[in-house]
Amino acid sequence: MADFTFYTNPMSRGRIARWALHEAGADYEQQIVEYAPPEDRPEAFNQANPMGKVPALVHHHGEHDHVVSEAAAICHYLAEMHPDAALLPEQHEKADYFRYLFFAAGPLEQAITAKNMGWDDGADPQQQRTTGFGSYDRTVDALETMLSGRNFVCGDRFTMADVYVGSQTIWGVEFDTLPKRDIFVAYAERLTQRAKYREAKKIDEDWAAQRAAQG
Repeated sequence: MADFTFYTNPMSRGRIARWALHEAGADYEQQIVEYAPPEDRPEAFNQANPMGKVPALVHHHGEHDHVVSEAAAICHYLAEMHPDAALLPEQHEKADYFRYLFFAAGPLEQAITAKNMGWDDGADPQQQRTTGFGSYDRTVDALETMLSGRNFVCGDRFTMADVYVGSQTIWGVEFDTLPKRDIFVAYAERLTQRAKYREAKKIDEDWAAQRAAQG
């Protein structure tokens, strides 16, 4: 048995987790979860993540199974479980590492979703005070400020935080959920040149192409 069972669908946030698995060098077996009612999904998956969402990761550790869901949590957990991959932050990098990781998983994710759903026009000061992200424009400006003057989240060194923050940025630039500002485009280009990114992406792209060919 592989160390990890990876529940995913290649047309999902599971792409983030797969990239993290490859950067960590993790030993995993994938289980493709179709978009279907809960009763038509694998029961092991339903038990692993009652939310019914991918990705979900099951770590077969000794006599115990440990379940991790939420892409940002999966990323950091894999970095913790594979310290030799050098994806964890050094002591002086921890503030930026965790700040960016949770910023992308919280305010950035919320702001992009709100804008796509037509919930945020940034005009209501009361809404800005109530929501966790303020407004889409404020959140995007904050991301640009954070990435200014550095190549990666923690400066000049790639860490696992870049898998999550980078995935949000790559997706945003490619599908216009983020504006194509120079800083975002350059950051995305640095990350998409990584061998492990390309390796993981190819697996998901090949699967998607195969399904499309099947009709």
